[in-house]
Parts: sequence; C-alpha cells; structure tokens
Amino acid sequence: MITDILREVAISIGRMFINPLFYIVILMAIFLGYRRVKRERKFFHIRILWGWSEAIGLLKEGLLISLIISIVSVVFGLTLPTQFLYVVTIASFIALVVYVFHLLSPIILFAASIIILMVMNMQNWSFTLFGLTVNGIEVNEGASVTAAILAGLLLVAEGLLIRKNGAKYASPIIENSKRGLKAVAFLSKKVWLLPIFFVVPGDALAAYFPWWPQFSLGADRFSLVLFPVILGFQQVTRHTLPVYLYPKLGRTVLILGELIIIGGLAAYFEPLIGLAVLIVGAIARIIISIRFTIREQKDVYAVSAKSNGVMIAGVLPNSPAEKMGLGIGEVIRKVNGVEVHSERQLYEALQINAAHCRLEVLNHQNEVRLTQHVVHSGDHHRIGLLIAE
Repeated sequence: MITDILREVAISIGRMFINPLFYIVILMAIFLGYRRVKRERKFFHIRILWGWSEAIGLLKEGLLISLIISIVSVVFGLTLPTQFLYVVTIASFIALVVYVFHLLSPIILFAASIIILMVMNMQNWSFTLFGLTVNGIEVNEGASVTAAILAGLLLVAEGLLIRKNGAKYASPIIENSKRGLKAVAFLSKKVWLLPIFFVVPGDALAAYFPWWPQFSLGADRFSLVLFPVILGFQQVTRHTLPVYLYPKLGRTVLILGELIIIGGLAAYFEPLIGLAVLIVGAIARIIISIRFTIREQKDVYAVSAKSNGVMIAGVLPNSPAEKMGLGIGEVIRKVNGVEVHSERQLYEALQINAAHCRLEVLNHQNEVRLTQHVVHSGDHHRIGLLIAE
C-alpha cells in the first residue's frame, strides 16, 4: 500500500513536469533577471543583484508556503475539477506572454477561470487543446467553493511573498520629474512558482482512502496532481521608499486573502457565495493595484538629488555600504570628515583614507548617525553605493 501511495505521489509530481507552464515561467524568470541587469547597467553601469536571482528565487522563496497549502489542500480534500486547472494554465500563460503580472494574482486567475467555465456551461461550449477536451461547470457543483478557499490561501501567500521580497527586487530607474530634474523610481517585477498538490477527480486515491474528505463535485474517486501555480507581482514606487511601500502592499493583499478564505468557508452552505467572493475579491485586488499605482504617480520623489548631501539610490549586496547598514533614501552628509554633495566628491573623500571610511548619515527620520567600516582592496571603489544625482 505504501508503495502504491508513493507511486501515486511520484506520478502526480511527474504531471507537473509535463505542464508547459512549468518551463515557460522558468524562462520568464531568467528573462526578468536579464532585463533588470540590463536596466541597472544602463542607468548606473553596474548590476545590483546577480542576473540569476529571479530564477533562483522562483521556487525557493515560496517552497515552504507551497508545502503548507498542499497539506491543507490534501488533508481537507479541497477538490478542483481538472478542466479548471486547464483554464488556469491557459490564463497564466496569457498573463505571462502579455507581460502584465497584475493578472497573475491568484484571485484574478481563479475568478476568471471559474467565470469562463460557467459561461461555457451555460452556452454548452467546449474546446479541445492538445488532445484534452474542456467542458463547462455548474455553479452548484462546488468548484466555486474550493476555488474561493484556495484563492484565499494563495492570496495570503502572495501577500507574504510581496511583503518579504518586494523591496529586495526593487530596481532603481532614473526618470525626469515634471520640473526636468533627475529622480529615481523603483520597479519590482517578480514571478514565483508554487508547486501545490491538488485533489482532482480520478481513480487513484479511492483505492486506498475511500473515506477521503471532499467538497462535492459530483465525483467519488480522486487523484493527486502537483500543479505549478504561478504568482506574479509588479509595482513601481516613486513617492514612497521601497522598504515601506512593498511591506504595506503585502499586508493589504494578505488581509484580502484572509477575507476571501472566510467567504469561501461560508460558500460551503451556498455555492453562489463562492462565485460572488471570487468576483468581489478579484475586483478588490485590481483596486488595490490601481490605488497604489495612482498614489505613486505623484511628482514627489522619495529619492532625488539633495542639497544637504548625497542621496543613496541603491546598495550593492555584500558591500561595505551594506555592512554599515546604509539604506536607500538615506543621505550621506560627510565622508571622512569632508562634506559631500555629488558622486565625484564622495569618491574623492573616500580616497582620503582608502583603508577606512567614516560616514555621517541622515536617516529616514532625519536623524544623524555615524557609521564606519574597513575598506578592503577588492571592495567597490564607491563602497557599493549607487547615488542619485
């Protein structure tokens, strides 16, 4: 029996590797890293993060979350119809191709997929893709219930990932303000791959666990499938520093996810509630993106040239600047006792003592602090700082 169960798990894992979405999102992560590095070198002549950072973080950053959601999905028998996963795959592919990662929010993908399948059912439509026939589903089949609960769980995952990693991938971009001055905006654009075990109608589980819990889908036999759920995120920040904006955005998405879960549980008693929760949740997620985007379109940049010192636009990883705790948006007023107002002056002041640097820094609360660090011969000649000028 254990051997059979392990074989079924292995088969379910294999199903993920034959899903073309798995390979498409890997290519997209590589492309994102390439675009980011090219953009950073254009504006600052150096990359901040390694070009493979997006690809490495694609699976790694959400692996624990994937495991937790998989356990919840399997233990509670949150069954999804296979045609729903087919449509989610197609919708995810379209969102990746059009390069609009707002559409990769799970609540938007799930709501769109459910609506498409229900319209297909009402119109008695079906289509065949790669030999697989996809038919519509009815509201009272229960798919909207499990879809709402799982969308809520994945929305919580999206919020956690944005809160933790949004600022990490914020890449500086030099823009011209309305007054014609140079300023710095930040673009964070990222995809995550969450391999989630879903229960789908099939024969495998019924042979070993005939009592398996389920939300009714009109079936009594089930199988496992490891499905590559794609989460996408993009957001430009100008008015607010990345270290503050992305955690706030992540918390907002997380709270929405919790509300969606509650709504999905209520839909257990009336499936129509699940459909309503998905639609309202998708609209709310779009509103959140629009609200944060509009707020960041103000022509007041958090990072721009300052008359009282040198504004930090970026910090290279593992550099003396990072080890000194310097952050984006802070202003360096003095280097080795010398006032600095430009990148050239910063460089010249660093040469006063090439083996050691002492900085006077104005932090985000306009408080002065002193920091210092030993500079080694292999370190970046500007101690790993990107400057807004």
